[in-house]
Amino acid sequence: MAARILDGKKIAAELRTEIGREVEELAGHNIVPALTMVRVGEDPASIVYMNAKARLCDKVGVRSRIVSLPVDSSESRVKGLLEEVNEDPAVHGAIVQLPLPQHLDPLRILSLLDPAKDVDGFHPLNAGRLAMGTPLFVPATPMGIHVLLERSGVGVEGAHVVVMGRSNIVGKPLANFLSIKRSGLNATVTLCHSASSNLERVVRSGDIVVAAIGRAEFVTGSMVSPGAVVVDVGMNRVADESAERGYRLVGDVKYDEVKEIASAITPVPGGVGPMTVAMLLRNTVQACRALGGL
Repeated sequence: MAARILDGKKIAAELRTEIGREVEELAGHNIVPALTMVRVGEDPASIVYMNAKARLCDKVGVRSRIVSLPVDSSESRVKGLLEEVNEDPAVHGAIVQLPLPQHLDPLRILSLLDPAKDVDGFHPLNAGRLAMGTPLFVPATPMGIHVLLERSGVGVEGAHVVVMGRSNIVGKPLANFLSIKRSGLNATVTLCHSASSNLERVVRSGDIVVAAIGRAEFVTGSMVSPGAVVVDVGMNRVADESAERGYRLVGDVKYDEVKEIASAITPVPGGVGPMTVAMLLRNTVQACRALGGL
């Protein structure tokens, strides 16, 4: 039997409706949640992502602003802008779009954000709080994965979750979050990567497998145990002359193989991606409430 599809697009739409209601409630207090997004340079993918985020902000009533700096901007110029954002009481959430130009150190730049407005959850203080089990903001993709599983009836508590990939954006924060000693979390987590010994055996041991390894169709059917739940975080372009654009989008999972073995699986696109943006909006509303004392 083919796997059940975990429909992130549908659940994200439900979440946006809920967030919209929260925004309406805040409007009754004369408060409008506001998100500032900072980009350095003109990376095409970053432009697409930020414009998409801005459109979704508009749909739920969150005020958004994109600030674009030249690609050769100095650290001091970026610092000056972020200080303005930090000090502006009308701004509740702020993000710095990654990747940054090579001359800028992401850790140094992210450290300039006010942790209370860091709705991406990438500030070292927020990363540290998450590692200690007391998060202020959980990064959007890890939180989106958890909510997607939860609302799809897939519990992580007590389950063995294998997270493939050790990035600071997905793999590490997801492992830290799911292992928090709290009802609804409390998973047993194995964090592995492409250089892990006996990787196939490790992945096959997972009740839930999260593929965030950044390699197109890396996870094959032989790597997944029958009945496992598979979450595909990957988004890769693969050349395809038959496609109108000359390429097609695939995940880190060989979907057609794995769907015949897994009990549930996320599609690409339409799985984790929509959840990520929904969680960013939710974090922004959370920051607004906290900064407004609500």
